[in-house]
Amino acid sequence: MNASAEVRALASIEVDIADVEVGQQLTVKFRGKPVFIRRRTPEEIEMGRAVKTEELPDPTAQNLNLGPDADASDQNRTLDEAGEWLVMIGVCTHLGCIPIGEAGDFGGWFCPCHGSHYDTAGRIRKGPAPLNLLVPKTARLSDTVIKLG
Repeated sequence: MNASAEVRALASIEVDIADVEVGQQLTVKFRGKPVFIRRRTPEEIEMGRAVKTEELPDPTAQNLNLGPDADASDQNRTLDEAGEWLVMIGVCTHLGCIPIGEAGDFGGWFCPCHGSHYDTAGRIRKGPAPLNLLVPKTARLSDTVIKLG
C-alpha cells in the first residue's frame, strides 16, 4: 500500500513568487484545489491587524503550520512576520465554492454563491461559511520561492 511516485510528487510543489507585485494575487492549483498567494498592500495588512480575534466567527487560525489552538490573529495567518504574504486554499468553507478576490464587505474575498465575506486575512466575517480559509502547510525556500505541502 505504498504511494506511487506520481502521487508522492504531488505531495508538495514549489511556486515562484518573484513576479508577484504588491497588491497582486497568484492562483496555483495544488492537490486539485486553487491556492491563493497574495502579496498584500500596507493597507490590507493594517486592516487585517486591526481586527480583534474575539470579533471573529471563527477565532482559530486554521493554519496547518501552527497548532490547532492558535488564534486567528493576522500574524497567525500570514507567511512572513511583516504580514505581506498570505497563502490560503481558495475554497469557501461553506459549500466549496471559489471566492472572488478583492471583493465583499471587508476588502478580502467574497463567495457570491451564498454570500460569505472574508477579510484581508482570509477570515470569515459574515455569511454562512463556518471557518476561515485554510492556510496550507507552507515554507519559504528563498525570497522568490515558496513550497506548498
